[in-house]
Amino acid sequence: MTATTSARATTYARYEVLRTFRNRWFFLFSLAFPLLLFFLVAGPNRDASLDDLPFPLYYMAGMAAWGSMAAVVASGARIAVERQVGWHRQLRTTPLRPSAYLATKVLTGYLMAGVTIVALYLAGTVLGVRAPAGDWLAMTGLLLVGLLPFAALGVFLGHRLSADAMGPALGGTVTLFALLGGAWGPFASGGWMRQLSELLPSYWLVQAGHMATGAGTWPLRGWLVVAAWAVALGALAVRAFRGDTERA
Repeated sequence: MTATTSARATTYARYEVLRTFRNRWFFLFSLAFPLLLFFLVAGPNRDASLDDLPFPLYYMAGMAAWGSMAAVVASGARIAVERQVGWHRQLRTTPLRPSAYLATKVLTGYLMAGVTIVALYLAGTVLGVRAPAGDWLAMTGLLLVGLLPFAALGVFLGHRLSADAMGPALGGTVTLFALLGGAWGPFASGGWMRQLSELLPSYWLVQAGHMATGAGTWPLRGWLVVAAWAVALGALAVRAFRGDTERA
């Protein structure tokens, strides 16, 4: 990549980030709702425990997973809107590389997720969540890895659905993943429902916060599930992106 090309990509990324953080819907759905629910549920139960974890820590992990999922998948809504108004085609006439466009969407999704995660961490400390710095870093690392399938999902949906369809699709998809993954509490204690839950990347995203505290990590099954979903959804996202690029 030449210096000029790199400068163009950097400029576009900067404006995209600024535009994204001015979006009030981001602060409502991926930040305000998880924070509000965290304080409403964890506040009255700050002295309780669940699965041998302090309840504020347990619920903080679930809300961080839910909010960060919503943040990265929301990149698809911006893609769909740009396709609808013709901005997507207009960008094709500029020197900006398609790969830089796609990378910027993923980057802004991750930045939004990062804001949500940090906000939930701060909220957790308010209710007494304490852990060594290494545990916080391990938790964050697992969360960022666990978001890869959802970043790909956002790109795929953005290139396949209209702007009008994106709202219900994003809300329904994230809610379903969060519910089955246990973001709001254990979905199932055993049986085939528990086995189904463990096959979803959202389950391991929630478990990132539960396992990292105490120097734990995902078992091999968790890594394989997240990797499989990331590869499959990544392939679909690339195919959808290339299809749009060829038509533009």
